[in-house]
Amino acid sequence: MNHESETNTEKAGTSRCGFVAIIGAPNAGKSTLLNQLVGSKVAIVTHKVQTTRARIRGIAMEGDTQIVFVDTPGIFKPKRRLDKAMVEAAWGGAGDADLVLLMVDAERERAEDLERILEGLKAQDRKAVLVLNKVDVANHEKLLKLAQRLDATGLFTRTFMISAMSGDGVDDLRRYIAGEMPKGPWHYPEDQAADVPLRSLAAEVTREKLFLRLHDELPYSLTVETESWETKKDGSIRIQQVIFVERDSQKKIALGKGGQTIKTVGQLAREELQEMLETKVHLFLFVKVRENWSDDRERYREMGLDFPDK
Repeated sequence: MNHESETNTEKAGTSRCGFVAIIGAPNAGKSTLLNQLVGSKVAIVTHKVQTTRARIRGIAMEGDTQIVFVDTPGIFKPKRRLDKAMVEAAWGGAGDADLVLLMVDAERERAEDLERILEGLKAQDRKAVLVLNKVDVANHEKLLKLAQRLDATGLFTRTFMISAMSGDGVDDLRRYIAGEMPKGPWHYPEDQAADVPLRSLAAEVTREKLFLRLHDELPYSLTVETESWETKKDGSIRIQQVIFVERDSQKKIALGKGGQTIKTVGQLAREELQEMLETKVHLFLFVKVRENWSDDRERYREMGLDFPDK
């Protein structure tokens, strides 16, 4: 995807532009870091693992350098077809990138997942930048031992200790990344924060609110699609979305007693979309049952995932 402008061409002598993949175990804080690096909300962030289903690109500027971040799904042991597609997307993001960041939760290291990722990096013969997250709350002695152990693998060119939540250490990390990007023109306009289509971003916002509201009852059995997007004469936007679930019992959970759950989710999503789009939003949500949507090739295409064979 290339949106070069005259400014980009003029800057081609001094400008840099490159792709950076953020990989790690589920819940390592990748989406939170992406939002900090970009300076705006482009990735869905919840307390649940595996919320990032497709690679979301966030775009950051550092001086004359444009950094395009690819936030990948967490790498874990896949059990279902959807899991397999997510893991393949994660490794695909790493393979295509100019620089790979491996993010590790220093407070709660997921040893099995981390070993799998280290093996994957070795198999791809990739070097990465190690980013130890949550260093503000991790045990200091345990943190140093983890850093030394990972450094001894020989897979890392640099180590950064950060807090994605507070932003501590993130500016230093961004400056380092900028210096590692190849010379060349920018791929996107200077003021663009993400290359995710707005329809997809709007669906992600609603899905985040559903994740937060439904806790452990439902989230991995649902997906959200933006069916229509209409800009009205007064500048407001009318958005119609469908929440797909796999069974009637799940539809009842998504609607809630007297429709209260869907009403609350709609209100929270609308408020965030209005802030993001800087205009009034009319949001209409519908819940539909689509059995086995997670085995439907079309749904994967909508999420930007390849449909894996069993």
